[in-house]
Amino acid sequence: MKHRDLEKRLRHAGCYLKREGGAHSLWINPRTGVAEAIPRHTEVKGRSPRKS
Repeated sequence: MKHRDLEKRLRHAGCYLKREGGAHSLWINPRTGVAEAIPRHTEVKGRSPRKS
């Protein structure tokens, strides 16, 4: 999945970007309070974000 597509999905789900790190972006889900580190690569491999 492309990084920009993942960002769109996260924003659509109500998540917001808390901070940018060296190699990761930290996203927060305000409904659950869960933070997830997302790698800042052009193509993000691995699992897709789950619906809340």
